[in-house]
Amino acid sequence: MIARAVAMQMGRELGQAVVVDNKPGAGTTIAADAVAKSAPDGYTLLLTDVTTHAINASLYPKLPYDTVRSFTPVGMVASTPLMLVVNAKSPAKTVQELIAQQKSKPGNFGSSGNGTIIHLAGAMLNNAGGIEPVHVPYRGSAPATNALLAGEIDFFFSSLPPALAQVKAGTLRALAVTTPQRVASAAEVPTMVEAGVPRFELVLYNGIVGPAGLPAPVVRKLNDTLAKVLASPEIKATYLQLGAEVVTTGNAEQFNRIVQREMAHYAPLVKSTGAKVE
Repeated sequence: MIARAVAMQMGRELGQAVVVDNKPGAGTTIAADAVAKSAPDGYTLLLTDVTTHAINASLYPKLPYDTVRSFTPVGMVASTPLMLVVNAKSPAKTVQELIAQQKSKPGNFGSSGNGTIIHLAGAMLNNAGGIEPVHVPYRGSAPATNALLAGEIDFFFSSLPPALAQVKAGTLRALAVTTPQRVASAAEVPTMVEAGVPRFELVLYNGIVGPAGLPAPVVRKLNDTLAKVLASPEIKATYLQLGAEVVTTGNAEQFNRIVQREMAHYAPLVKSTGAKVE
């Protein structure tokens, strides 16, 4: 949803269509590999998140590309929390009740794929709560959400935009968000820390990158376009509805520093959970 909103506005600014091509699977590595191997002309870009650069480098022993050197940072786009959700029919109404439920009768939790931030969030809850539900990876967030709605899994750390829609419809129940503070679009939902899980904070950062070797004038053009897009009233209204926040960087180098910071932040988190993807 964020990709489509940004693409539409970029198309208007650039005077040409910007097409969103979904390539789910393998914890964003399929999409990332396709962009890494594309021509460095500015016409093929990746809407990336913290999974692609900060998590996969630690989760995967071998990737088909270099997490840093295979890409050219363009700019940040947004940040969103994850939302811990259960089926509306679940007896668990709080995070602590969910932990107690999983301790008494271990079940399973879903993710949008091995190695995603959603997988890591579930592994972190297992570690923090001393529970052992089985991880069930799906090919993207939508199939995982459908599995939760069908009662095939017990819980799921969803990205906020799709979770909000289901929570408002009354089909899912929100237990907590993973940001340090509550989010305005779901102010009644506590943070994981407020829900009794200390030091549990995850923020899903989104940005745009291209393949390595993008010419500097192209990067500047894309970065300038992105800045105009993110300042538009349309994007601000869309983000408010989705529970996302605008995150801008003055230039691509600032974005690159954020990527490096997040890699340093998530590497020990991945190690502490013991999560690995072959």
